[in-house]
Amino acid sequence: MNFIKQDFDQKFLAILHNSFAIIPIKLFLWATLLLCSCNANISINQSSELDFSAEVTTSAKSANIDQESCEADEQFSYVPAGEFISGSDRQERDYGYRISAEAAVNDKNDPAKVAAAEARLKEDRWFERESDRQTQTLDSFCIARNLVTNVEYQEFIEANDHRSPGITEAEYQDQGFLVHPYADVKRFLWQGQDFPEGEANHPVVLVSYDDAITYAQWRSQQDNYTYRLPTVLEWEKAARGTDGQYFPWGNEWRDDATNWGDRAGHTNMVGKFLLDRSAYGAKDMAGNVFEYTSTLQEREGKSTRSVMKGCSWDDLPGFCRSAYQHTRPIDSRHILFGFRLVRLAKQD
Repeated sequence: MNFIKQDFDQKFLAILHNSFAIIPIKLFLWATLLLCSCNANISINQSSELDFSAEVTTSAKSANIDQESCEADEQFSYVPAGEFISGSDRQERDYGYRISAEAAVNDKNDPAKVAAAEARLKEDRWFERESDRQTQTLDSFCIARNLVTNVEYQEFIEANDHRSPGITEAEYQDQGFLVHPYADVKRFLWQGQDFPEGEANHPVVLVSYDDAITYAQWRSQQDNYTYRLPTVLEWEKAARGTDGQYFPWGNEWRDDATNWGDRAGHTNMVGKFLLDRSAYGAKDMAGNVFEYTSTLQEREGKSTRSVMKGCSWDDLPGFCRSAYQHTRPIDSRHILFGFRLVRLAKQD
């Protein structure tokens, strides 16, 4: 997620408010940022800084399971071995900038505003850190159709007395990523081992990379399989198929396809959006929450970071493309971050 510090010039905000009427707050903040050609004390935490020469991928010491075993459980999707197209080219990135600019200003019929927003996005190079469009080859794998939910995670913490999802206000301020005030975070906080009312089947959030790994290890003790996080390439193939389409449903953005742009103001029940399903049946890969992968970035003198995939419920369309990725420290806990699992055969 591309987070904006909340240090705004109030006069500039007041002027802009008359231009954008009533739109979701995240889009308003984006519009404020993108159309500001002056020094309005608006800054960005450009935390992507992807340097894949320093990339490390963690993986489980288990064998991939066959198609029959994977598909015997309707909660998992089988992705065959073979080639697929990953990354993005100039045409795709420019499309991402354009649709993001249109959404940010909320007015496709004002070319000047759209052009200004698009220019600012390009200036900040949001999509230039994506890998180049290329053909990759992967072994087969078995990936969860859905994100791990609150009720699934609750079973884990009750069995192990593990820390409940959450973050204190002091921790949140120290962590950064402050486009959402802590008042927004409170809606996602658990009370003891109880998740927010009515959100059993929402994706679990406010968990760290290490929490996700520990959950996978615990899950591996519950049946005859081994679980881990997907690698960044596994995630991308599961989301976009073999031909490199931009979104799980195709190459054209659709406003009604997923949970994006802060329109709902919250996560949604997993699998709610029927269009946000890939060719393999994986759901919520272009909205709802960003996802940890097992692909890590380690650089000297800096914290280890997980490469994040997917898109959050408050972001712009260009960031919901399957090729988009950014990194976050593995100890992050945020209302925009969740995870799903890959299943493998357990070795004797």
